[in-house]
Amino acid sequence: MKRQDYITWDEYFMGVALLASKRSKDPNTQVGACIVGTDNIIISTGYNGLPKGCSDDDYSWDREGEDTKYKYVVHAELNAILNASGKPLAGSRIYVALFPCNECAKAIIQSGISEVVYLDDKYDGTAENSASKRMLASAGVKCRRLNTDKKSIQLDF
Repeated sequence: MKRQDYITWDEYFMGVALLASKRSKDPNTQVGACIVGTDNIIISTGYNGLPKGCSDDDYSWDREGEDTKYKYVVHAELNAILNASGKPLAGSRIYVALFPCNECAKAIIQSGISEVVYLDDKYDGTAENSASKRMLASAGVKCRRLNTDKKSIQLDF
């Protein structure tokens, strides 16, 4: 008899996105993304961080002031799209812990990703969030919050 307590595909891919977020050096917000093809094979992952070649120690991680992280950090979704290195993303799904911002929504649409699966929508109601939702809906990109009864997935070394 097979195991009954295995995780779903959605839980698996969101788990990969959450694991990717652990690579982020951002002291306040860690976001990961996982792009998956129609065949349930992972195409790419990404997390919020500085561009390649830019040292994490040489740039600001501040959220306020004149020199903030917002000028430098590449969001998880865009990193995952760029990390796909030109592989076709048409029809794929992106799993991300936080609903995409308007800038990432543009990249998601342009790349051909057809579905966004997310855990949290903490910026719901902001102008940027509303713009993101409007563009994704206009472009026919399906967005859905992951519903799971699991509180955690255990990884052991």
